[in-house]
Amino acid sequence: MQKSFKISTPGRICLFGEHQDYLNLPVIACAISLRIAITGSRRKDLTINLDLPDIGERNSFSIASDIAYTEDKDYFKSVVNVLLRKGLTFSAGFDCTVKGDIPINAGTSSSSALVVTWVNFLAQMSDQAVQLSEEEIAEFAYQAEVLEFSQAGGMMDQYSTALGGTIFLDSRPKIDIERLPADLKTFVLGDSEEAKDTQEILGRVKERVFEIVRRLKKKRPGFSLGGIRREDVYEFAEDLSPEQLELLHGTVRNYEITLDAKEILLQTSLNHNRLGSLLNQHQSILRDVLKISTPKIDRMIAAALEAGAYGAKINGSGGGGCMFAYAPHNSQQVLQAIERAGGKSWLVNVDEGTRIG
Repeated sequence: MQKSFKISTPGRICLFGEHQDYLNLPVIACAISLRIAITGSRRKDLTINLDLPDIGERNSFSIASDIAYTEDKDYFKSVVNVLLRKGLTFSAGFDCTVKGDIPINAGTSSSSALVVTWVNFLAQMSDQAVQLSEEEIAEFAYQAEVLEFSQAGGMMDQYSTALGGTIFLDSRPKIDIERLPADLKTFVLGDSEEAKDTQEILGRVKERVFEIVRRLKKKRPGFSLGGIRREDVYEFAEDLSPEQLELLHGTVRNYEITLDAKEILLQTSLNHNRLGSLLNQHQSILRDVLKISTPKIDRMIAAALEAGAYGAKINGSGGGGCMFAYAPHNSQQVLQAIERAGGKSWLVNVDEGTRIG
């Protein structure tokens, strides 16, 4: 039985399929080389003490009697509850430190990476000392983060941070993960440092698309977002407002872009230009149709492209937070251009998933 342990997990960027996973449409995401880690050791009682120096907070509760939720995103307790329901037990608490370099609340899955790390840590430090599979870690993290609090997100964040690498995730009719072997090079991650409300944006965009689906299914019971093409969209002009028709067209186009990108990422020789073009096309829809970009992020993207990036887009739910640029050949110049536009930047590469150490 382990007395002390360290688990770390990467953040992620969504390459393609932004705002698609909760619609049961596929996404392509990759883990990045910014990580969060939990280091902890056993106590002689059932108290869990968590030191979070990056945000200047501490958290403490007892496994024996204090695992009722006291806040909207009580993830440390929700993971304990999910694992207890799965049959794991804990005869001791822990003293833990949580530290990382993933931008917080910026669209790079800092919260999911934290939850995945906590699931992995607790499972291995449980009385059963369980080594969960990456897929089990992702599923339990999804339950603890999304289902436990009835949040609006999909499964991309938990699976991409748990599994690592570059993945194609399709949730129809069940979760299907395909690891993509593409030899992706350097990305430049840029944080606008603009505050964002992830749940508000997810809920707003999701509800707009769901209303379209509900309306069309009343007249066409077999309607499915994944079952139509761009050229089919205008068949629904009489059933939808112009704004809804534009949103449906953008949603279907994003789906097609994701499938096109998958084919590129499966090729032995990666076509950087084509990949960048698809990133730019995806961003234009996110900016002009879903309207989740911001003027500052638009400036950061424009600066990155001017400096020679192949493509760039907002990352995550939008409304602030991060963008990224694909810049394998002139990454330092792109980083400097993003910083001149007001962003805080990092050079990142595709990384492995949750791990010991």
